[in-house]
Amino acid sequence: MIASLQQGDRASFATLYGWYGELIYRQAILPRLPIPELAEDCLRETFRTALEKIGSFRLENRSIFFWLRRIAVNKAIDTYRRYKRDERLVEAIQQEPGEPMSGTPPQPDRGLEVEDLKRQVGAALESLNARYAKALRLRLLEERGREECAEILGVTVGNFDVILHRATKAFRKVYPP
Repeated sequence: MIASLQQGDRASFATLYGWYGELIYRQAILPRLPIPELAEDCLRETFRTALEKIGSFRLENRSIFFWLRRIAVNKAIDTYRRYKRDERLVEAIQQEPGEPMSGTPPQPDRGLEVEDLKRQVGAALESLNARYAKALRLRLLEERGREECAEILGVTVGNFDVILHRATKAFRKVYPP
């Protein structure tokens, strides 16, 4: 089955979807993304990515389910983050002009605090290994997807996850100064 998938057999892919589609939806996506419309889109994206990346799959005494599940979990997390960010943006746009965006009034020196915080984060990033700093900037500051970050760094997604994990540990050691 895996060999025929890797050779581009779409009928095998339909069979794979029949075997694991509902299971991936119920076990991996829906618990992390409880909005059915978004969860269905996420399932579609999961199998689209699986079809694109099937050539990189290696059978190592484990079912392909676990590989599909990892893709689904990552897609669900990315989709949920994007949904929450968009939801906050819509709320901000719907606020009446002149009305504060949150319940607390703006502080007059808040801009200075933000600038100071940006400077501290920038200094902490500069003290890190250049690869770690780039991984943190791409994923957290620019909010790019894991696949895109991995491509930019020229590594696999799994290697990017390791780099990001190590980068966050290194960042915690140097921040706050």
